[in-house]
Amino acid sequence: MEKQNNRKKGTFGRLLRYIFQNYRIHLIVVICCIIVSAAASVVQTVFLQRLIDTCILPGLKSGMESVKQPFMQTILSMLTIYAFGVAAAFTYTHLMAIVTQGTLKHLRVDMFDKMQSLPIKYFDTHAHGDIMSTYTNDTDAIRQMIGQSLPMVFQASLTITVMFLMMIYYSVWMTILVCLFSVLMLTVTKKFGGASSRYMMEQQKSLAKEEGFIEEMIQGQKVVKVFCHEEECKKDFDKLNEKLFSDGELANRYGNSLMPILNNVGNLMYVVLAIVGGLLVYCGAPNLSLGNGVLTIGIIVSFLGMARQLSQTIGQASMQVSMVAMGLAGASRVFSLIDEEPEKDEGYVTLVRAEWTADGTLKETNDKNGIWAWKHPHKADGTVTYTPLKGDIRLEDVDFGYTPEKLVLHDITLYAKPGQKIAFVGATGAGKTTITNLINRFYDIPDGKIRYDGINITKIRKPDLRRSLGVVLQDVNLFTGTVMDNIRYGRLDATDEECMAAARLANADDFIQRLPEGYNTMLTGNGASLSQGQRQLISIARAAVADPPVMILDEATSSIDTRTEALVQEGMDNLMMGRTVFVIAHRLSTVRNSKAIMVLDHGHIIERGDHETLIAQKGVYYQLYTGAFELE
Repeated sequence: MEKQNNRKKGTFGRLLRYIFQNYRIHLIVVICCIIVSAAASVVQTVFLQRLIDTCILPGLKSGMESVKQPFMQTILSMLTIYAFGVAAAFTYTHLMAIVTQGTLKHLRVDMFDKMQSLPIKYFDTHAHGDIMSTYTNDTDAIRQMIGQSLPMVFQASLTITVMFLMMIYYSVWMTILVCLFSVLMLTVTKKFGGASSRYMMEQQKSLAKEEGFIEEMIQGQKVVKVFCHEEECKKDFDKLNEKLFSDGELANRYGNSLMPILNNVGNLMYVVLAIVGGLLVYCGAPNLSLGNGVLTIGIIVSFLGMARQLSQTIGQASMQVSMVAMGLAGASRVFSLIDEEPEKDEGYVTLVRAEWTADGTLKETNDKNGIWAWKHPHKADGTVTYTPLKGDIRLEDVDFGYTPEKLVLHDITLYAKPGQKIAFVGATGAGKTTITNLINRFYDIPDGKIRYDGINITKIRKPDLRRSLGVVLQDVNLFTGTVMDNIRYGRLDATDEECMAAARLANADDFIQRLPEGYNTMLTGNGASLSQGQRQLISIARAAVADPPVMILDEATSSIDTRTEALVQEGMDNLMMGRTVFVIAHRLSTVRNSKAIMVLDHGHIIERGDHETLIAQKGVYYQLYTGAFELE
């Protein structure tokens, strides 16, 4: 419990620093306005006492004409102060809207910036719906806290403080009664508000889980319906929804019970104060106060008004306790995302444009038509060397596991010379995709080396490494935008002509031209209006426009029918010409022309060679190719 409280304090302090960092002047003005607004709301009781004791009661005895001037002065003073209070309230609510939305904007920017720097492992181990909940529910809880709860709590604290001072000024005895009831109200607030806060935080977690589940179901509706899993999905949803209902019901049960209880305690306090005050005036008892020591009817009426306002203020502030707790829980989750360890990149070798000089050496150039080269600064002697980008990739004694206790790859050694096509075949889980993930440095290896044109890839900056690699995945992701935009995603500075040439290379131009608006056809919902094969063709064109020296094709033709595959194969051959290519395929017909075929089994390369060699060996590849074994 102590650690949790310390974490809350740390989160609150960090959020305040976050706000002050960007909106210091705004908050200073807001604080001043809240002070004015709080003072204006309290001063009404002073004017009420003055009206009764200096205007109304004397006027009843000697006539209203005698008190006309002080009466008008009091009324004008009240109107002036109320006008200042209204103006101050309007100003601080307007400024707090700027502060709140501005803070959320900065938080979302920082979250999204951090998300772009996170390793693939983070997204492999966190539910996407849970991440989305951080952007929506958690930021909304922060909005509620900053925009409404914190100003209200601050204003309530000022109001209560000023009221107690005024009560002591008027009557110490009656203030003691108010203190006793206030302690009772704070005890109730602590019990019910604390319980509401706990369940509010649980409600946030349950909501995140439910939203994650809903997102999965939306994405997987075809699978759900194909396997007639609707009823099972309903049952799973009902469990999550029941947990959310339980947490929400408990949170609101305690939260909604708090205000009626406090109102009744306030009403009881009002009655007790009226009786005690009336008896003190009737009996002429001495009044212990910091004022004139005389307890008057005006003081009693004002005191009752202050007591009523005090109980309402405590009630309003107590209702914000759960909102503050919810906001702090949301801020904690937001800061957890912002504090995630970014993807490490200690590389210093960069990819630059270069040109050959007369003496046969390379030098860097700004000409975008220059050849690509690795710029390798040497820390030892301060020299810089340039190595032409060829696409020579070698893995030497590589071991790897997604978790340290379970290796996925064992002692993998292979090489791909520039222009060679290397194929990986094997059952699902054999480690084929893992090898390509390591080449991209989505994960780093604990043992062994991967060299790219003779350079250890740990020395190459990850953005430069990945810029030199073209990837076509089995699962296609198309973004909201035109077909042209999705192809250009491979290289943002590509011209329309280059994008169209890439589409023709992938044999995608024909079907694109038949779309309603051709290359300007809008795609939404991950290209839901296209067939799986058409979506794959666009992703191949996207890789083609990047024009990388190394291509990774991970089941690139698995979702294309045989007729479409025949159309694509020619384009794929053109795309692969002169490039180093790694192919992962279940259709062994697509890897026959590979320079080398690696057969993997449980992370081991058990066979290697070209198609003819492996067929002649009549081993596992032969059995797979002839249908004696199934890849699955």
